Amino acid sequence: MSPHDDDEDDNASTPRDSNGKILNEGDSVQLIKDLTLKGSSTTIKRGTLIKNIHLTSNDEEVECRTDKIKGLVLKSCFLKKV
Repeated sequence: MSPHDDDEDDNASTPRDSNGKILNEGDSVQLIKDLTLKGSSTTIKRGTLIKNIHLTSNDEEVECRTDKIKGLVLKSCFLKKV
């Protein structure tokens, strides 16, 4: 095992947005794609600003809330850090 293997594991376990920027607790993010929510007829439009995200144990998901929906979990690949 080389020293570089440890660095790759650290990078893989860090939550990142669609551009590769590291996401932190309380960051503001913007949607890069229109998202239709399961179990609802609501669509969240591209460009929607979401403030104060909460990181989860899964690095690919973040918890957040919008004006319309509370307790929303989004994939980080659809987010861009602002």
